Amino acid sequence: MSCPPAEKPVCPPVATPVPPTPPVVEARGRLEPAAWSELPDWGRDNVRASLEAFSRSCVALEKQPAWKAVCAGAQTLSIASDAEINSFFELNFDAYRVVNSDGTDTGLVTGYYEPLLRGSRTATARFRYPLYGVPRDLLTIDLSSVYPDLKNRRLRGRLEGNKVVPYFSRGDIDRDDTPIRGSELVWVDDAVDAFFLHIQGSGQVELESGERLRVGYADQNGHPFKSLGRVLIDRGEITRERASMQGIKEWVRRNPQRAQEMLNTNPSYVFFRELPRELPGPLGALGVPLTPERSIAVDARVVPLGAPVHLATTWPNTADPLNRLMVAQDTGGAIAGGVRADFFWGFGDPAGNQAGKMRQQGRMWVLWPKGSQPPAGS
Repeated sequence: MSCPPAEKPVCPPVATPVPPTPPVVEARGRLEPAAWSELPDWGRDNVRASLEAFSRSCVALEKQPAWKAVCAGAQTLSIASDAEINSFFELNFDAYRVVNSDGTDTGLVTGYYEPLLRGSRTATARFRYPLYGVPRDLLTIDLSSVYPDLKNRRLRGRLEGNKVVPYFSRGDIDRDDTPIRGSELVWVDDAVDAFFLHIQGSGQVELESGERLRVGYADQNGHPFKSLGRVLIDRGEITRERASMQGIKEWVRRNPQRAQEMLNTNPSYVFFRELPRELPGPLGALGVPLTPERSIAVDARVVPLGAPVHLATTWPNTADPLNRLMVAQDTGGAIAGGVRADFFWGFGDPAGNQAGKMRQQGRMWVLWPKGSQPPAGS
């Protein structure tokens, strides 16, 4: 009697690993070739101030092939006339219209400035609201080597055991038992001014000795920016017409018992660093000092940092044209989209008055060196 041969064991199929799906990157806008004749009031502006701002960009750009020649040319124009400076831009740059992802070419233009706060190197009964440096446990994760579409995006978080979790929100950080104690840079006397310094991104702090510190953006907690003005409008606390920086400050001061609750609706939190006092202006995201009324913050996923940008908008709270050549030298958490700009007004209360009121519509044209193509938007 013979036994049948043993059946061959059946192994379960091995699953083929599926590569991770890259994060979805929302399209922000694009650049389209345009004619110089489209640029409103081109040639009527004081372009010398724009040239000086662009020359600051060249400190960061001049080693890049696309910018090398035009940056060298800009250095030769110190005694040139306005007409010659205009010709320099026309001969060396092509104009590109900024278009939103939906095909429209208009968008929001707001303003920002460098405020002056009162502060102290040590906490006191008066100076009890800290500005924080970058906490030691803040992680910055760069995925651009795996997902090139994320080139201008960074993830922030912290370790909790062996997991990376979102970093603390504003409500967590501003508690009396803050989890980032020890990261204080300086203390100021007004929580609302400190909140708006986060939105401006840079400022000066005058100490009791009269010494002034310049502080600038160092990092952020990774949470998205949420407009306090929008929250107050949606909750019926203020009207749209009152949703300026001045109107929001007034509401917060009239409602001190609800102030922190409302501030916490913006979970984004900025960490600062002390900057050299001799700088001629605050540092933007490009790493060069900003120029009052010539620097703008943009969405760098559409508008390349360092590039001249012809901006066509209106003066704050008016229909009077404000058309001038600016330079894209900064970014911001609230600056998202193709036609979206934040106009840097300069230092102090007069600049703050203009910045706080500015919420205008505008159009934008990027100037890019001839002979090369600007990088494609997202």
